[in-house]
Parts: sequence; C-alpha cells; structure tokens
Amino acid sequence: MSHTQSNLADDRYSLPDVAPERRPRHLAIIMDGNGRWAQQRNEPRVMGHQEGAKSVREIVIACGQLGIEALTLYSFSIENWKRPAEEIGALMKLYVEYLQLECPELLENNVRFHQIGRREGLPAEVLEMMDMVVEATRHCTGLNLVLALNYGSRTEITDAMKSIARKVRLGEIDPDQITPETIAAHLYTAHLPDPDLLLRTAGEMRLSNYLLWQISYAELYVTDVFWPDFRVEHLHEAIREYAQRHRRFGALDEYHSGDVNA
Repeated sequence: MSHTQSNLADDRYSLPDVAPERRPRHLAIIMDGNGRWAQQRNEPRVMGHQEGAKSVREIVIACGQLGIEALTLYSFSIENWKRPAEEIGALMKLYVEYLQLECPELLENNVRFHQIGRREGLPAEVLEMMDMVVEATRHCTGLNLVLALNYGSRTEITDAMKSIARKVRLGEIDPDQITPETIAAHLYTAHLPDPDLLLRTAGEMRLSNYLLWQISYAELYVTDVFWPDFRVEHLHEAIREYAQRHRRFGALDEYHSGDVNA
C-alpha cells in the first residue's frame, strides 16, 4: 500500500456510477491462480504469491476508498498444509514480510487488521507479527481487513459447536434456545457482517471450504483473471455486476409477486 496519500486522491479508485448503498458491506475473496500465473511464466510458484501480494495492496486501498466495511481474504487454508514444505515455508515468510511492511500503511489508511483461523500450527514468527499488527491497528475505524489464515469453514463450525457444547454443559446455554444467531455468535467472524459478495479469481467454480455458514445469502462472482493480475478495474467490474442484482433473500420482488418461480 505504498504512496498511500497519493493513492487516496487517485480518481481511478472511485466508482461514481455505483451508489454507496449499492456496494457490498463485506467482500470476501478467494485469491486463486497464483501458482498457475507463475507456471505460465516458467517461474517458481512462490513468485506468483509474491506478485499476488501486490494485488492485495491495491484491492485493500480500493476497498477503503469505496467505503466497504470489511474485506476478507482467503490466504491459507487448513488443506494448504498438504502443499510442498518449501512452498509453505516461503508463504509463511511472505506473511511476516507483508505484515511488517504494510503495518504503517494500514495505520495511515485507518485499516483495522484481523485474523481468522486456527492459531495452532502457525509458526511463532507469524503469530508474533500477526498479533503485533492486530494490536497496533485495534483503534482504527475504517476498513476491516480480515486474513483467513490456517482457516477452514468446517473447522470453524466445529470449533463453534465445541464452544456452545461447553456452555451447555456448564448450564450457560439452554439447548432448546440455540438459534442460528447463537451459532453465528460463536464463529470466528462474530464481529463482522456476513459477506454480501463472494469473489473468486482464476475461474474455479467451487467454494473450497470458505465461509460456508456466512455466505449463505452472498452473491457469487467468478472471474477468469488470475489473482496476481487482479486490479482495481476488475474489482469495479465485480461491484457493478453485484449492484445490478436483486437480492431477495427468499422473498419476491414486487414485480415478480405473481410468479412463484421468480
């Protein structure tokens, strides 16, 4: 997020044709295609991850400019531990370097940083840097930047069920009084609104165990663009399409009131 002040004044981040109330409050992204981007260029996969960090920088700036409340990025899944040790080590090093480099810019842009996912298994240096940035930005009131790191939705829901079960055992919760809101309050994202828009790059048509509870009513948008090539103009395309959709949440639009299949 370098040269922040000039970026904040850059008109290319604005989206005047989409009213603020038509933009998503919470945007969740599956950042896919880093490895394929590198392979197409005969580069090591880690090069794709390094280039992908540049996309993160630009999209964070853009979301802050657009007044989006939360941006959640799927950075490293529980399943990603199956990847080669060399690639995992390079990714963990990249997280430390990114957070250390970007923390001053997050503060300048009033961005609050969060992490969701299990802490167990993450290297000590990653946890230390992550905790430092969380604490340093705790007072920020702008964009909430959420990094899903060592994350899996089924694991998250399992952890929520364990937490609720412990409270039931202690008599703090009546099982008959458990509601969807009770479950949501025990998820990693309890402090955030549910995503309005789920965006996936690189053309894959699957959810990959990402925010499965939270995206129940999210709009889906898939682009063939690899994440390292994803820039503000692609983000604007996604938001424009989102703004044109009719979100009925199971109800009927007035103009479809006579069509039960609408």
